[in-house]
Amino acid sequence: MARMTITLPDQLHQALKQAAARRQQPMAEIIAESLTFYGIKSTESAAEIVARARSASRMSENEASRLALREVQATRQE
Repeated sequence: MARMTITLPDQLHQALKQAAARRQQPMAEIIAESLTFYGIKSTESAAEIVARARSASRMSENEASRLALREVQATRQE
């Protein structure tokens, strides 16, 4: 598992610490869940989504890729 350093405003850091204590989870786990919820996925996960979409809809690879890209962009803008 990769490690990284992030800089947060003091108030956000304190809120994250409090949430971690309440949920009895490490801060890193909460951050990872938040990234996943926000739609940040590995290339492998994205490829799996495209494969499922193609299979379910009988779209071509290009059609499925375009649709997946539009959906990811829409999710990230929310």
